[in-house]
Amino acid sequence: MRDLTELNKYRVVENPMARKRCLPEDYPYCGAFKIKLSKTTPTMTVIASTGGGWDHVSVSMRKRCPTWEEMKKIKEMFFRPDECAVEYHPPQEENISLHDFCLHMWRPQNDVIPMPPEWMV
Repeated sequence: MRDLTELNKYRVVENPMARKRCLPEDYPYCGAFKIKLSKTTPTMTVIASTGGGWDHVSVSMRKRCPTWEEMKKIKEMFFRPDECAVEYHPPQEENISLHDFCLHMWRPQNDVIPMPPEWMV
C-alpha cells in the first residue's frame, strides 16, 4: 500500500470513529477519506486499513456503486503501481453486505496474488 499521508488533503480527521480505528503511528497505511474525483462525480467515502496480513480499501457512495473507472483511480491512489489488488466475490453463504453501494479491494501483504496470463487480462 502507498504511504497514505500523501492523501492527507482527503483524510477525515473530525470523525471520532476514524481516529479510534487508526492510531497516529498507523496513519501511513490506514484512515478514512472523502474523495471527489471530479466536479461531476459524487463524493466517495474511502476506508483504508491494514491488519491480519491484508491491505484493505473500501469505497462507498450514497446512491450508487463506484464505477470501474472510479475504482481504478482509487486503486492508483491507495496502492503502488507494482501492487495487484483484487475484489472478491465470496460464496453466497459467506457474503456479508452492510452497504449496498460499497466495493472493496484487498491485497495480501505476504503472498503474491496469482494472475492469469497477460493475454487473458
